[in-house]
Amino acid sequence: MVRNRVREQRSQRGLSQAELAAALGVSRQTVISIENGRYLPSLPLAFRIARFFDLTVDKMFDPGDEDKGT
Repeated sequence: MVRNRVREQRSQRGLSQAELAAALGVSRQTVISIENGRYLPSLPLAFRIARFFDLTVDKMFDPGDEDKGT
């Protein structure tokens, strides 16, 4: 599972899930699913999220141990 900092970054900025969704051009349900780790955003969306929070994609999303064993 890919861990991410979306909820942490959103909370630090005092944004609601709906506000973040509107800023990114996605549904609130998409933001919820990303925050809960149930949905891995597309590469363009991952870049939009990282840019929105002024972070790099690798700072925003951490694949953890996902690549081990391949």
